[in-house]
Amino acid sequence: MNLADITQLTALLSVPQKIVIVPHKNPDGDAIGSTLGLWHFLKNKGQEATIISPNDFPKFLKWMPGAAAILNFESENSQSKKAIEEATLIFTLDFNHLGRIGQMQPFLEAVKVPIIMIDHHQEPSDYALVTYSDVTMSSTCEMVYNFIDLIGDTSEITPEIANCLYTGIMTDTGSFKYASTTSKTHRIIAELMDKGAKNTYIHNVIFDTNSPSRLHLLGCALKNMVILEGFNTAYITLSQDELDTYKFKKGDTEGFVNYGLTLEGIKFAVIFIENKEEGIIKISLRSEGDFSVNEFARAHFEGGGHTNAAGGKSDLSLEETAKYFVNLLPKYQKELTK
Repeated sequence: MNLADITQLTALLSVPQKIVIVPHKNPDGDAIGSTLGLWHFLKNKGQEATIISPNDFPKFLKWMPGAAAILNFESENSQSKKAIEEATLIFTLDFNHLGRIGQMQPFLEAVKVPIIMIDHHQEPSDYALVTYSDVTMSSTCEMVYNFIDLIGDTSEITPEIANCLYTGIMTDTGSFKYASTTSKTHRIIAELMDKGAKNTYIHNVIFDTNSPSRLHLLGCALKNMVILEGFNTAYITLSQDELDTYKFKKGDTEGFVNYGLTLEGIKFAVIFIENKEEGIIKISLRSEGDFSVNEFARAHFEGGGHTNAAGGKSDLSLEETAKYFVNLLPKYQKELTK
C-alpha cells in the first residue's frame, strides 16, 4: 500500500460512512477473522459497518467476537441487499475476484461507491478503487493488522480485534508452520497476544473440538486416500453419499487435504469432495516446496490461490475428475520428483 492509498483511505474514514465488509464464499478462518477484526476496528472508530457473508460459515468459527452480527446473504437476503444499496464504502477481504462471492457478484458489480480490496492471493483483478494486495503476507488478517499499523492506529487494537486477527493468521499459516510464516508474522502474533489474544483457547476451539461424526468422516477420507509414489502425490475422494452417511456439516473437511503431506516423500496432496447441491466437485490442493498448486488449479480446475495452497472445481463426476487429475500428472512428473 503506497502513500497515496493510505492518504485516500484515511480521508474516506475521516467522515461517517455506511460500510459493508464482504469475505469470499465458504469463508474460512482468515476470511471471518479479517472481516470481524476490521469490523470491530471500524465500529470503534465510530463508523457504521455491516459484514455480509455470501453464505454460512463453519460452526467452529462462530465463537468469534461479533460473529452473531454477520449477515448471511443466502438466508438474510433482503437485509443484505438493503445494506449493499445503502453502503457508501465497501471492503472486500480475502479474495481478489468478484467471482469468489457467488450470488453476491452482480450486486457488488453494480455498486457506484468506492471498493477497497485487502487480499494476499495471486493475480488480483482491478475492480477496486484501492487495491491492497501483497502475496508475501501470510494471511489477510496479517494485512488488516498492517493496514491498521499504516494508518497509525495499532494502539486501538482491542482484545476482540486481537482474537479475530490471531485466528485468521493461525489458520492460514497451519499453526505457523507454512513457508508464508515470516519473522514479521511472529512479531505481529506477539503483539496480538500482548493486546489480549487468547492463543491456547483459540487453538483448542479451532483444532481440538471434534464431533464423533467428523472423526468418522476423517477415517473414511483416510481410507479413501490414494498414494501415487511415482508422482510423490496423494489424493482423497469423498462422495456425497459418504458425506451424508457421516452427517457432514460445513467445515467438517477443513484440514483433511493436509494429511497427504504428512506422508514421507509426498509433495502434492489433493482432496476431491462431491457437492451434489451445486453440481460440482470441490477441490483443495496443497504442496510442499516450489511446486505451484496455484498454477495447477488455474490451468486445470478453474481455481487458484497461493503457491502451496489453492482451490478449484470440476463439473465432471467424482470418478471422472479423479481420473482426469491422475492423467494430468505425467506432465508434471519432472517437477514433482526432482
